[in-house]
Amino acid sequence: MMIAVASGKGGTGKTLIATSLALALDEELTFLDCDVEEPNSGIFLKPEIEEEEKVYKLVPSVDYEKCNFCAKCEEVCAYNAIVVVKEKVMIFPELCHSCGACSALCPTNAIREEGQEMGIIRRGRRERIEFYEGELKVGEPMATPLIRRVKNKKRLTNTIIDCPPGTSCPVMESVRGSDYILLVTEDTPFGLNDLEMALGTFREMGMQTRRMGVIINKSIGRREIEESCKAEGIEVLMHLPLDREIARSYSEGRPLFQYKEEFKNLYRRINETDSCD
Repeated sequence: MMIAVASGKGGTGKTLIATSLALALDEELTFLDCDVEEPNSGIFLKPEIEEEEKVYKLVPSVDYEKCNFCAKCEEVCAYNAIVVVKEKVMIFPELCHSCGACSALCPTNAIREEGQEMGIIRRGRRERIEFYEGELKVGEPMATPLIRRVKNKKRLTNTIIDCPPGTSCPVMESVRGSDYILLVTEDTPFGLNDLEMALGTFREMGMQTRRMGVIINKSIGRREIEESCKAEGIEVLMHLPLDREIARSYSEGRPLFQYKEEFKNLYRRINETDSCD
């Protein structure tokens, strides 16, 4: 089973929940940190890093001895990453999606694709947890290709994904193909608003309501989130209180070992959802 742990906003405790769930289980699993702009699950899991791999994306390069400045490359680029001005071809790597159209359709074969570093992937292990995290290079505008590469590292059946926060393209790429989405929210009006946005996004992606569940973190007993989830047909699986000890654990990089049994029960309930098919 592949469980994506997501949140409609940052600061809800998503990574703390994802890592605590992984450490509570007694089985082999793969943990993928797909929050590549700010990966921090390693702070809680503390894996022994065994390998670092640089990741490259392909961007066009022009051979001016072959180029006749016909502007065919500009015409076929759907992302406006190439502009031809007189006898100059201007390339904007930050807009390039590495689709390869410019090089494939150049009539004089004047364009070749070259690798440009976009980030790294680290591989490590902590006991039965196989760990991968991506880290996007500073200034690199597109996280989705790196997330895709991290997800390709998945080797074990049981997988937990720590997704980026929000509802943007990196989030959608992270949850794509998941069996279950565990949404972490906080007990505030902002938390409710962003939870509803996330639920709407995942429904648009075709995710079934019964394959989504909610954890309310920093719970202070407000009823709005539970009432909203009930109206949407989404199950609230767990409450974590607004508690100084939890905050201290988080600030010191310690998972929630005191809730190990609760996380085991959470995993059983999610598995029961999968077995209903």
